[in-house]
Amino acid sequence: MASEPTASECVIHGIRELWTGSEVLGDAAVHLVGGRVAWVGRSSSAPSAPSSYDAAGAIGMPGLVDPHTHTTFAGSRARDFERRIAGESYTAILEAGGGIHSTVAATRAASEDELVALTRARLAAMLARGVTTVEIKSGYGLTAEDEAKMLRAARRAAGPTDVVTTFLGAHARPPGADDYVDRVVTEQLARCAPLADGIDVYCDRGAFTLAEAERVLRAGKALGLDLRIHAEQVAYTGAAAMAASLGALSADHLERLDAAGIAAMAAAGTVAVLLPGAMLYLRDPSPPVAALRAAGVPMAIGTDFNPGSSPVTDLWTCATLACLLMGLTVHEALAGITVHAARALGRPDRGWLGPGALGDLALFDPPPGEPAEVRVLVQYLGGHRARAVWKGGRRVI
Repeated sequence: MASEPTASECVIHGIRELWTGSEVLGDAAVHLVGGRVAWVGRSSSAPSAPSSYDAAGAIGMPGLVDPHTHTTFAGSRARDFERRIAGESYTAILEAGGGIHSTVAATRAASEDELVALTRARLAAMLARGVTTVEIKSGYGLTAEDEAKMLRAARRAAGPTDVVTTFLGAHARPPGADDYVDRVVTEQLARCAPLADGIDVYCDRGAFTLAEAERVLRAGKALGLDLRIHAEQVAYTGAAAMAASLGALSADHLERLDAAGIAAMAAAGTVAVLLPGAMLYLRDPSPPVAALRAAGVPMAIGTDFNPGSSPVTDLWTCATLACLLMGLTVHEALAGITVHAARALGRPDRGWLGPGALGDLALFDPPPGEPAEVRVLVQYLGGHRARAVWKGGRRVI
């Protein structure tokens, strides 16, 4: 991994195909100045610059954006995985002390420095695949002290990768904690809001009720946090429509989303974040993609990287699974990991390439024997490592 010390003026030329966030350009070039994109067009018309990089026929993408992850955690759930594929239910594993409870115990026991090191290693693996912005949720602490520790660790782990932090104290209810929502909206939120960009809540059967979720989101909104929600995954709750009515940036999962929820999201401009890794691991049905498309709801794609229901760090794999399992088109998948993912995080300056955009760019070689076409990266199931990555105009790979 090579890195340039400062952002500089550079022209990257000779890109065989470039996804700009809205279209594919052939024989393309990108001019970066002061950490931003100054110009995009044909290589033959590229402006001169003090330095240049010959892409030599590579495939170009905006820096990828992962809008939904749980990247900061400690411990392993490999034993849970074996028990689940052997036929044991998630509920039975949870009641035996496994599942999220085991991750909470391990994360609480880990030091902040240990969490920083784990998160940095995971972010480095994502960056190698061209992912330059990653959302990271708390939610494995479930106390004010441990939730804050997670958020601090996530922010400290950011380096070449931009990290967007989300407070998810309402992720699971500790056993016997009947007053837990009170704790979330008072002591946890007061401690964690300064460390977070957004707030999320898991509203579902066996998790938090619609009324509880609304209370948590309203409390976060009053403190200026962006709103997100885990919605309609295991059972229909009305959470997507409720969150959209509050101005949520995204509603995520959505396997049991109904027509009223779709209409509310469309009216509010709320992004649908699709999580095919969790859908695959949990054997859930697909979200209503055709209805979302017909209503004009923008669709983003995230890994939902976590140790239990989606131990997936490869956003390219999720883009392909979104096509195979959910019915997205190739262009919808490309938008889902770039421009729409950035919109889901309230970061409109990235996920696309054009004058004024953040200078985040990734170059990829096609698989052996394949043409250097953007569609090939979606056709092949993951594993694509970037040849070069620019973050804020600085080459970091």
